[in-house]
This record gives sequence, C-alpha cells and structure tokens, in this order.
Amino acid sequence: MLQAIVIGGGATGAGILRDLALRGVRAALVEQGDLVHGTSSRYHGLLHSGGRYAVKDPESARECAVENQIVRRIAPFAVEPCGGLFVRLEQDDPAYARRWVAACREAGIPVEEVDPDRLRREEPLLAGSVCEAWAVPDAAVDGWRLVRGNVAAAEARGARVFTYRRVVGLLMDGRRVAGVRLLNLATGEEERLEAELVINAAGAWAGQIAAMAGAPLDVVADRGVLLVYHGRLTSRVVNRLRKPGNGDIFVPAGSVTLLGTTATPVPDPDDISVPPEEVEELKRLGAEMLPMAATARILRAFAGVRPLFGSGPGGNTREISRGFAVIDHEAEHGVPGLLSVVGGKLTTYRMMAEKAVDVAAARLGVTVPCRTAEEPILPPPDPDAVRRLVHLVGRDLAQAVADRHPATLPQIAEAIARPGGRQVVCECEQVTAGELVGTARELGAPSLGDLRRRTRLGMGTCQGGFCGYRAALLLAREGIVAPEQVPALLARFQAERWRGVRGGLGGLELRAAELNYALARAQMAMEPAAGTADAVAQMGGAGHD
Repeated sequence: MLQAIVIGGGATGAGILRDLALRGVRAALVEQGDLVHGTSSRYHGLLHSGGRYAVKDPESARECAVENQIVRRIAPFAVEPCGGLFVRLEQDDPAYARRWVAACREAGIPVEEVDPDRLRREEPLLAGSVCEAWAVPDAAVDGWRLVRGNVAAAEARGARVFTYRRVVGLLMDGRRVAGVRLLNLATGEEERLEAELVINAAGAWAGQIAAMAGAPLDVVADRGVLLVYHGRLTSRVVNRLRKPGNGDIFVPAGSVTLLGTTATPVPDPDDISVPPEEVEELKRLGAEMLPMAATARILRAFAGVRPLFGSGPGGNTREISRGFAVIDHEAEHGVPGLLSVVGGKLTTYRMMAEKAVDVAAARLGVTVPCRTAEEPILPPPDPDAVRRLVHLVGRDLAQAVADRHPATLPQIAEAIARPGGRQVVCECEQVTAGELVGTARELGAPSLGDLRRRTRLGMGTCQGGFCGYRAALLLAREGIVAPEQVPALLARFQAERWRGVRGGLGGLELRAAELNYALARAQMAMEPAAGTADAVAQMGGAGHD
C-alpha cells in the first residue's frame, strides 16, 4: 500500500511528491487534468524577488527572496534570469517609493537604483513619465518545465503519477481518510487508491477536497486576467513602484510579454472567464508604464485562479496575505489521515512542500530530513544523445530539447534522424517534427493540448491556426492517432486556443482570427466551438482559432 497520496499536479503537488520520494516515502500523485492543469500554468510566469510584497507582506517577501535563489540553483533549466525593475511614474507617490526601498532592504532583497539615462537606453519603450527606477533579482520561470522536472525526479525514485483522474470522493475508515476515489476521465471508470495519508495540494480546489472529509478549509478563489503580447516589449520584468494593483507588471517570457493582472474573487475555481472590461482596464493601466501596450498586438487573454488562504477587508483579495499554511486536519478538525497545504505562490512552492512533508513525515514515522534545497532537480542528460542532437539540429535547438525532455533524448534523437524529422512544424516556437513525434510517443495517445504544454506548439503568432493542422496530420501519419480522430483532435485544440484569442480581439488580432476561421472552414469544414458562436457573430464573424 502507498504511504502517501498527493492531490494536485501543480507546482506545490509536484514539489511535495519529489520531497516525499527523496525521503523514501512510497507516494503517488493524482491530477484531474494534465500536469500543470491549474494555476501553475495560468499566471504571469514571475519568479518573485519578493519586491512586490516588501511593504504590505514582509514575511512573504522574505520567503520569496530566499526561494528565488534556491529555484535558480536547483532548476536553472526552468528559469530565465532576465532581472527586474520597479519604476515610479511622476504621478506615483514618492513617499511610498522610499518605504519600499527600506522594506526591501529589511527583507534581504537586493535593490539597486538605475540611472535614468541607462534606463532609457536599456528599456526605450518605457513611458517618459518614469522618474525613478530600481533593479531587483526578478526572473521569469516556466511553470511546466519546473513541474515536469520535479515529477521526473520523483518518478526516478519510484513515485507514481496518475493524470486525468478526478477525485470524486475520499475513502473513509470512520473519521480517518484512507485514500481517494478517482474517475478516470479517459475510460470513464472509477478507481481507488489507498494510502496511510492524503496530502491535499489541490490549490483553488483544496476547499472542495477537504469538504469531502467534512473538514472546513477557508480558500478564496481569486481570478486574475492576463494579456499576452506578441514579441518582447521589455528585456526585464517591469513592475510599477506603487501599492500592488491591476495592470502593474510586465513579464517577458520567451518570445512574448505578459501583462497582469486583475483580482476578482469568484465562487467557482473553474471560472477562468475573461471579462472584456478587465482586458480594457489592463491595456489602459499597462499603457501608463509602457505606451505601446495600448496598440501592440495581443495574442491572447487568459485567466487563472489564485488559491488564497484567509480573507481580506470588504472582500478585497489584494489585502489577503500571499503566505501559506499547512493544516493537519487530525489536530485541527479530528480528521486523521488528511493534510492540506494552501495559499502561497509558485516561487515558494519548494518551501511549501518542505513544510507539508515535514508534517507528513512525522505522521508516517519518517525521520529522513528534507534535501530539496540542495539536490538539483534533473539528472544530467545523456551526453551521447546530446551530441547526436547537436549534430542533427544545431546547438540551440538541441539544448532546448535537452531541457524539455532529458529522459527521452535517445528516442527524440532517433525521431529527428528519420527522414523529415528536422522539418519545423511550428515556426514561432521552432518545434520540429522529430521533437513532436518523440514527445507524442512518450505520452502514448496525447491531445494537442498535452503537446502544447510540453513543446510550446501553437503558442506563437498563429496560436495554432497553421501548426495545429501540421501537428495533427503528423500524428496520424506516424500512426500515433487514427486518421478518423484528426478532426476531433483539431477541434478540441482550436477551441482551447480560441478561448484565449477571443479575449483580445481587435485590430490586427481580429484580422488574424478571420484568417484562422477561414482556414478552419475551408480545410476542415469546422465551425467555432459550442458556446462561442454568438461571440464570433458579435465580432463580425471572426475567429475560430
């Protein structure tokens, strides 16, 4: 029997699984979708320096400052150390800026004032009203790579992972939680897993899981909308130097720039709708820092739900701490066999996991200490496979493949070596046919969405409007999916892409959506996904992506 089951395949759940595995605990993870199904993939991608919370939440700021450096050290493959800026505009309060600098230094966050002339040279698109700037060690982090790295490290030590399994109930032995009841979303069958301990790391859904055992858990689902701009509008993370609010941070990530975010409490953690008024508010506020944000091309608008712990005055979620808590439900509510970890941020995922597993280990009688801050996440990739990849596709692309799939390099190298393996399927993200086929074979029978998370297929300018067809047909040609499955595969992928595209439609975005819609109708006789037809009609008939 398992010693522990972790519910939730985001950063915290993956970190807990790795920590358990390193301590020799027999553990499994269950997730209702693919890995990184929830908040860990639906946020601005910032590895916090702690500067954002220095004034209002100094404990969270100190935690971020410490964990920022740890994540850089143990998972460099997932981090882009671009650096960050806090900029004060002429209309912003200079007294707050002085408090912020002092608070950063008190929290151990390195801050360095940036000369205005240097700033204009390095970030020429910033508003002319910027009158003060400070550099901080912010960075961009790829949530998918970070989670997959943690999971791969845990699997290498015997941990098991079950994706597309929704928890529909907890196995109860009297008041004790003894495991989970799962619905296999691929087969429709119910499954059962038993364990000595269940660790609830379900993020915004954690309250629902705890309620299955009759344990109260105060989790606030806080929806935040973000915009994805085409191209890098800044070279570094740019934060507005004022009290945190909407539309006050730009994060460059790969070939795009993200602008975030709003904060709206919602009753349902599955509510990732994108209200048009929030999109317009983000554009207006973002343009105060970066005027181009008002007119630059938006690839998509999307939302994620923060799992906050506690409550704010008057329902203001901005005032809720970004700290975290580990709840032992036996001690708190008389429910043995269940722990919950709630709140926090992706930046502090490892610390959250450590504190949760410390409690779990005590319950399981395990005395092995935590090693997650010292031990690198991914083992060195196979050097022979890397050399083959460099020869076949060049150094930069080979390194990208190595970062994404270190455990499958020989298979990927073999796939790329086959005729047509070097063909580029997705020009924007430089995804090759060989990489796509190698990844698909690893997964078995993947959706295009699964492949997107692993290879960035469809995340560039066309948003899957061109490369989605190539990828689906390639999978059929390679025998990975049946030809008759191609239309459904494409429809599901394009519906997901369209959900984000529709939030930012206007100008260039509308014209691109018109083209994708025409392609869908001409090539596959496809119409917009159910529920979007009215929105398409209101936008002039544009948009199935």
